[in-house]
Amino acid sequence: TQQTFLLFCQLLYFITSFVFHRSIYDDQPNAHKRFMEKLDARIRNHDREIEKMCNFHHQGFVDAITELLKVRADAEKLMVTAQTEEVIRCRIQQRNMATTVEKLQLCIPEFCLYYAALKTMEQLEKVYIPRVSQYRFCQIMAENLPRLREEIKEISMSDLKDFLESIRKHSDKVGETAMRQAQQHRTFNSAVAKQASMGHYTKPVYSLNGRTHTPNGQLMDDDTGDEEEADEEILTAQDLVDFSPVYRCLHIYTVLGDRETFENYYRKQRKKQARLVLQPQANMHETVEGYRKYFNQIVGFFVVEDHILHATRGLVTRAFTDELWNMALSKIIAVLRTHSSYCDDPDLVLELKNLIVIFADTLQGYGFPVNRLFDLLFEVRDQYNETLLKKWALVFREIFELDNYSPIPVDTEEEYKLVVSRFPFHDAEIEKQDFPKKLPMSQSVPQIYTQVKEFIYASLKFSESLHRSSTEIDDMLRKSTNLLLTRTLSSCLQNLIKKPHIGLTELVQIIINTTHLEQACRYLEEFITNITNVSPETVHTTRLYGLSTFKDARHAAEGEIYTKLNQKIDEFIQLADYEWGMAESDGRASGYLMDLINFLRSTFQVFTHLPGKVAQTACMSACKHLSTSLMQMLLDTELKQISMGAIQQFNLDVIQCELFASSEPVPGFQGDTLQLAFIDLRQLLDLFMVWDWSTYLADYGQPTSKYLRVNPATALALLEKMKDTSKKNNIFSQFRKNDRDKQKLIETVVKQLRSLVNGMSS
Repeated sequence: TQQTFLLFCQLLYFITSFVFHRSIYDDQPNAHKRFMEKLDARIRNHDREIEKMCNFHHQGFVDAITELLKVRADAEKLMVTAQTEEVIRCRIQQRNMATTVEKLQLCIPEFCLYYAALKTMEQLEKVYIPRVSQYRFCQIMAENLPRLREEIKEISMSDLKDFLESIRKHSDKVGETAMRQAQQHRTFNSAVAKQASMGHYTKPVYSLNGRTHTPNGQLMDDDTGDEEEADEEILTAQDLVDFSPVYRCLHIYTVLGDRETFENYYRKQRKKQARLVLQPQANMHETVEGYRKYFNQIVGFFVVEDHILHATRGLVTRAFTDELWNMALSKIIAVLRTHSSYCDDPDLVLELKNLIVIFADTLQGYGFPVNRLFDLLFEVRDQYNETLLKKWALVFREIFELDNYSPIPVDTEEEYKLVVSRFPFHDAEIEKQDFPKKLPMSQSVPQIYTQVKEFIYASLKFSESLHRSSTEIDDMLRKSTNLLLTRTLSSCLQNLIKKPHIGLTELVQIIINTTHLEQACRYLEEFITNITNVSPETVHTTRLYGLSTFKDARHAAEGEIYTKLNQKIDEFIQLADYEWGMAESDGRASGYLMDLINFLRSTFQVFTHLPGKVAQTACMSACKHLSTSLMQMLLDTELKQISMGAIQQFNLDVIQCELFASSEPVPGFQGDTLQLAFIDLRQLLDLFMVWDWSTYLADYGQPTSKYLRVNPATALALLEKMKDTSKKNNIFSQFRKNDRDKQKLIETVVKQLRSLVNGMSS
């Protein structure tokens, strides 16, 4: 068995140990000494292992002790906090009991008087008068008892009407006190939540009727507030309103068997008062005080009803208060939706949002459902964002108007650090340069970046206290920031680019600015992530669309550069003053053209800061537009006559254009790519200068033709302008009048060109 096996093992161990120890002493004389030496060596080895193990875990042990010391301090704080809350709860309970006793003592005399009067009348009517009913005075007394009861009812009803009038006037004060206390407890609860974030803490909402409600509507004892607040006077509904007329009237009508009449009258009057309370002032949307007064009156009304609900049995029911609240809630939402739409001040909208949150939290503490109010806040949030966008549109416009559109000069290290602290700029080459130096962007770039961050902060303010998750807040911030970038800032940039006073230099700087702002978008992503602690890798995270905004603005600026450059070329072309009938050229290029080329050369030097493709596209666009404009000048239908001298002068101007193109005004062109912009003009002028019609006509249509880019219609139009119908001052005057062969050749060329043109048109 198992027990026998264990006994056998123990016996075997004993015998083995005995034999081993005996062998130590019975063998050689030094065996015992060697055994002790080995045993000491083994002990030293174990000591070293133990020491290593202790050294290895020493720092962890020290850290654990340090953490325990920290926890001990926190535990002491929690113990103090728990004891403080216990003291506060006891003090509040004592105050509530004292207040209750005091109020009951005030009511007892009147209740006793009325109760005694009613009891006496009841005894007279049911006990004593029937015994002496044969006497006339008893009959008179019996007849007067109903009238006395009615008088008592009328007196108590008069007191009730006075109460209803008084409570209508004092609802504002009751509501103001309730909302203020709710706000104080919200602030306190936030502080407690930070101190006890690792514990379980239920957020209470203070109520004026001496009870505290949790958000789900359950009652709990008041155990919040610090020692200073506990020492202050905490007002209750009884402190602000004298409810004794209600109690007295209810008791009288109950004793007289007419309670239902009283209940119906009270509920009817309170419904009327509710409708009056829900009517806002016409100018409520103009100031925050208008909204605050509106909310105070509503809160005061429902605080009173909540007190009546719990202080009386059946005068009002939960169903009645719920009906009133649902009616009020629909009206409140409609009023707020209408009046908030009139507001164009984001600060006022933000204050309205804070009031709605406190209003909702206050009434939620009394068990009224407020989810629809928080849903309304999403609409108010959209209104808030719209007002923010309008405000920041003005901010952006002012920044653009005050910008000098020049690189930012920095003279010292401090100035450089100041700029990079406002805008994430990093450039290794510029950092290596000595001071003073210039940063590529203009002063509007760090200002725009700073204002976008300020907008994010402003948008975040609305998300506070909305009981929303970090992910929802992150989504709100990103969506509102996207609207700022894609709508407001984009619109401001597009309008800026289209303004007449924005020249080529400014457009170049705008392109540089948008490039740097585009690169800074990832830092805005990080900025929002740091605020909300929501990873940008989250599946549902909204991305910022700043990249597309700045790319679109840059493309618009590039297009405007091409347009303005062509417009400037047109202005120079309009200064051209050719003498089309001149006998021979001046021997030098026209002044307007040299001025135009100098302008283009200086302009393209500014383009060195632009991306290569932008500068190349602008240069190619300018050369093509110049070539087209010169061609149109030659073929202008209003120009009727051109001499060979004018052709020669025009050729000198085109040569200057070709020299400009070959001088590589913008780096990056391969070979004679830029010169090809003038190829049509060059081949046309060569054809007329050399008078090489035989080659043109012979090679026409061949891909290897020397004059491949010369259109027959173009050549014919120019040749027609050189033929003088009056036979004076034209190309043919240089031929001798008897040279009929060449004249026939010209006529032959004209005919052949016309046939080519007709063939193309057919």
